[in-house]
Amino acid sequence: MKTPPKSAWNPDRLDARAFAQAQGHLTLDTPLSRLPRLRDEADGDAPSLGSVHWETDAEMRPGATGAAPSPWLHLTARASLPLTCQRCLGPVDTPLEVDRWFRFVADEATAEAQDDDAEEDLLALEPRPSLYEVLEDELLMALPLVPLHGTCPVDLVHKAGDPGVADDDPPQRKNPFAALEQLKK
Repeated sequence: MKTPPKSAWNPDRLDARAFAQAQGHLTLDTPLSRLPRLRDEADGDAPSLGSVHWETDAEMRPGATGAAPSPWLHLTARASLPLTCQRCLGPVDTPLEVDRWFRFVADEATAEAQDDDAEEDLLALEPRPSLYEVLEDELLMALPLVPLHGTCPVDLVHKAGDPGVADDDPPQRKNPFAALEQLKK
């Protein structure tokens, strides 16, 4: 089967079965501003967000024990997202990478029923998936828990009470055994 031209595949509502049967391939550069949940994670002081370079390939694979072949989708993506460094609170460019395989099943109910036993990630054929939403979900899961610079570009100001900051005049505490000392005399 000949792969239709790139414009024939709609990433917003992909016919995954036809895409897999045609051994479809898409290569796209999508502005990060088009992915609203990911955009919300970006540092507000960053000058620009850039884009995500991503590719997807699809194929039909034989089903288990004589079952009909299933559509599979391979998604790879690379992006750099400016996040807020949790040490200095400045922007830190954070590389994000995705390399995932998905198997398609008939519907959401089937995906939910098979999800616990399946090693691969499952997506439903109906309703037709948005590859942009799948891409955004995967990039969100690739975010680090605590974004940090390797070495922060600014000197950090330590405040009293921070670990590693010595107080010049430690407060004088009353000895709790002083009263016992008085009784002993």
